[in-house]
Amino acid sequence: EVGSEDIDILPNGLAFISSGLKYPGLKSFAPDKPGEIYLMDLNEDYPRAVELRISRGFDLSSFNPHGISTYVD
Repeated sequence: EVGSEDIDILPNGLAFISSGLKYPGLKSFAPDKPGEIYLMDLNEDYPRAVELRISRGFDLSSFNPHGISTYVD
């Protein structure tokens, strides 16, 4: 609905997508909706983005993701 802001693809084909960036001065189609993180498995025949549930205790009301990166150990 509001588009993705950034994507990071792991070597195994899993893609993490940040969405919902609200930037001052730019129109927001969902100004009251918090940001989201999605996961997409690019190995699937018909990949689809699935919203990841963020654990309790995290302040979702102020979640405004700008970029994303992953660390593989």
